[in-house]
Amino acid sequence: MPSARLWSGMGIVYLFTLFPCFAQGQNAAPGDGTEDKRVFGVIPNNRTTEASVPFRPITAKRKMTIAYKDSFDWPVYPTAAAFALLYQLEDQNPSFGQGLKGYAKRFAGAYGDQLIGNIMTEGIMPSLTREDPRYFRLGEGSTKHRMVYALTRILVTRTDSGRNTFNVSEVAGNSIAVAVSNAWYPDTRTAHDAISKLSIQLATDAFSNVLKEFWPDVKRHFQKKHDEPQMNANGRE
Repeated sequence: MPSARLWSGMGIVYLFTLFPCFAQGQNAAPGDGTEDKRVFGVIPNNRTTEASVPFRPITAKRKMTIAYKDSFDWPVYPTAAAFALLYQLEDQNPSFGQGLKGYAKRFAGAYGDQLIGNIMTEGIMPSLTREDPRYFRLGEGSTKHRMVYALTRILVTRTDSGRNTFNVSEVAGNSIAVAVSNAWYPDTRTAHDAISKLSIQLATDAFSNVLKEFWPDVKRHFQKKHDEPQMNANGRE
């Protein structure tokens, strides 16, 4: 299983990505009926839609477009850089060495992981299995219910006909991505390593769903805090 330092490092990676953009989230206008293209102003949010909106399937071309956008958008690169730094500190795949050369190899590997994972789970596999790679946000109900819903969407998805089904694209797509990654990770090719990598990827995607589910609520909270001083300054209650 991944070390405690690795799990804590994952949290650092997300904080590294999120904190610089709180101010952008505060300035966004909530409640306009559209989905932000970025969570916290940074994280790509190209495949979120409201569950309350009448379901309409998307084409294979649209699925590949979503995968392309998530694979080459600029936040992917600092995220890969942060993971590479974490792996450098952990000295994962010691044959890479240390120093700039070792870091460059780890960065390329971390970016390759994201690229293959996105292409497989959001583009190729959903097109083959006729599954919908989008996250259908509830936006209402108890916090517990929405949290459970968000976390379980890595195992449950919709087909192109709108029915719920086991999320083959997520599980099989990430499994294929892990298998492909053996090409650039010479020191971690055991079954135990593969299971650990897959578990981390599924956990990362589950956490991403939670962010997508609750981001509009967070944005409204910040918007309210941002507007209160202006209201008080204008003499309004």
